[in-house]
Amino acid sequence: MGISEILKSAHSGWRYIVIILLVAAIANAVAGWLGKKPYTEGTRKLNVFTLISAHIQLLSGIVLYFMNSWYKVDSSISMGRYWKMEHISMMIFAVILITVGNARSKRFDSALVKHKTIAIYFSLAIIIIFGAILAMVKADASRSFWGVS
Repeated sequence: MGISEILKSAHSGWRYIVIILLVAAIANAVAGWLGKKPYTEGTRKLNVFTLISAHIQLLSGIVLYFMNSWYKVDSSISMGRYWKMEHISMMIFAVILITVGNARSKRFDSALVKHKTIAIYFSLAIIIIFGAILAMVKADASRSFWGVS
């Protein structure tokens, strides 16, 4: 098993950590926003861990992208177009939303606004991530939504 296969497995498995942390952070933010709860140190750490996990996933994906020469794939084939353009651009955009949401939440003093900011930005990011996964399943019928590939 080469480094490419190890990195691909790590990237494929790490997505579950990112999704679990995103769902937890969104649920925490919505509960804090609607329940008017304080923005605690635990909340901040959950958001930071979510941010870090998303960045690790992005970095491993970028390494795979160039290591496997997916940028050279023929764009006229749906699978080639997906890996060359759609997947990477959607995932970069999702990580940007997570990063901006986390950074913007730090600017506010109000716990309510902090929770609201995290809830909105992280929710948009997870919608984009699930959209990218659905596009992958559509482009390659051999892949499943939750299956490790």
